[in-house]
Amino acid sequence: EAYLRALERRVAAGQPVDGVVSVASFFVSRIDTETDKRLEASAGATSDPAERERLRSLLGKAAIANAKLAYRMFRDTFSSDRFKALAARGARVQRPLWGSTSTKNPAYPDLLYVEALVGPDTVDTMTPQTIAAFRDHGRVNPRAVVEGVDDAQAALARLAGVGIRIDDVTQRVLEAGVQSFVDSYNQLLQAIARRLGAA
Repeated sequence: EAYLRALERRVAAGQPVDGVVSVASFFVSRIDTETDKRLEASAGATSDPAERERLRSLLGKAAIANAKLAYRMFRDTFSSDRFKALAARGARVQRPLWGSTSTKNPAYPDLLYVEALVGPDTVDTMTPQTIAAFRDHGRVNPRAVVEGVDDAQAALARLAGVGIRIDDVTQRVLEAGVQSFVDSYNQLLQAIARRLGAA
């Protein structure tokens, strides 16, 4: 919404929009890390083997499901009449950027997130190790991100059914991610100050 409003304001002010480039970043593996932690806590707290199995069957499902539904929203937004009017003036789509696509859980395939989220207009920030793994044994399905959207919705519904709301998870991940960036920035400023003091 903010991107579209900004483009519309530029148009209203008589400014060009054809040079505006933007991405919307989404954490991926961190969503599963947070969700899996909650699932494992619930599984450990129940004495019902069937319930424990049901909870563990949801491990590793949230991140890709969340990203696929975000991509569907992206497609809906940028195929709207509202954006088409901007595109006629040269506006570009705001591309989804998948961040944190290296698997944190060694039990998951190393390219789990990378392969599942390939699709038109996407950007993926990968570590050198993930790039090397993809070159070695990665598979490209150019429409992977648009496949299995119904399954993605069902997975998030099942998570909600066991008390894990994706909005709560993403908010927690967002807050932790922002704090991590703030901490890194402050460490950088401190390192610069130390160097200047030593000069």
